[in-house]
Amino acid sequence: MTAFLHGLATALPPHRMGQAEVAERARLLFAEKYPQFDRLAKSFATAGIDSRYSVVPLDWFERPHGWPDRTAAFLDGARALFVQSARAALHDAHWHADQVDTVVTVSSTGIATPTLDAQVLSQMGFRPDILRVPLFGLGCAGGVSGLATAQALAIARPRSRVLLVVVEACSLAFRDDRLQKADIIATVLFGDGAAAACLSTGNAPGRQITLGAGHQHTWPDTLDIMGWDVDETGFGVVFDRSIPAFVGSHFADAAQGALHAAALDAPDIDRFVCHPGGAKVVDAIERCMHLPQGVLDAERDTLREAGNMSAPTVLFVLEKVLAEDRQGQMMACALGPGFTASFLPFHVAQAA
Repeated sequence: MTAFLHGLATALPPHRMGQAEVAERARLLFAEKYPQFDRLAKSFATAGIDSRYSVVPLDWFERPHGWPDRTAAFLDGARALFVQSARAALHDAHWHADQVDTVVTVSSTGIATPTLDAQVLSQMGFRPDILRVPLFGLGCAGGVSGLATAQALAIARPRSRVLLVVVEACSLAFRDDRLQKADIIATVLFGDGAAAACLSTGNAPGRQITLGAGHQHTWPDTLDIMGWDVDETGFGVVFDRSIPAFVGSHFADAAQGALHAAALDAPDIDRFVCHPGGAKVVDAIERCMHLPQGVLDAERDTLREAGNMSAPTVLFVLEKVLAEDRQGQMMACALGPGFTASFLPFHVAQAA
């Protein structure tokens, strides 16, 4: 049984934040409180980012916010992004919302109970008997892990239609009260966005995108590399400076395990489609995987245009790669809290 990708779409919230403007606002918020700010502020210029997008305007961050404010902003922004990305993916697949049997929702940047899929059920036009599968806590690996979960559910229920929606509002976790280096780096890197994909085992005319089984590798004793601290104000980012070096030392072995699980070898892969966690992480992946320098161009373009949006970012990269009419065997990959590498092999071919 084979699962096919029938539709893919991405969405950005309405508030564009130019990197230079964010750097200036960050200076106003951090410079007097954080002695090392001037040294870290250089990262705004070297991060490879021109712009990012937020569910709230930039002046929202000038006032203190706790859980109620952050949650209200998350619910408003995430619901809008869910609907925007899901409708676009359904349109791309030529599906109607009432034809969807399962919806997998990935998000780690806000808390919603009932979950987002339930909150937009009537607005989307989902059937009352739709199977809802919300996934929380996957972080930056959520795009690949979510796609792997959707693939497995499509295989488990042949001919059913599965909609994956990945929504993150990273900007709402920006903090100026903890004065930790990770908070500065988060201000440099992260933005908001969403992506959605339609999967089923039913074949479709046109380009064939077949999805293999997902594979994960979680390294022991790495819980403190990436994730959230939680306190009375909200989420606080955990983002260790060792990530690029860790990727350089360990990612290739994890990728080899994923290739072996898929009965593939590195020369079989025509394109690795990677989550661009940051410019240094993209460089580290190219080096450790012995890829030509600069070959991960769609990753760098996505980072430059929208920053690191956490889970949906890799699906933005995938959208760019597919728009280039690339064909052949590919492997999606991302790194997230755990510390975990997530992989998904897929093949792209033009229909005969």
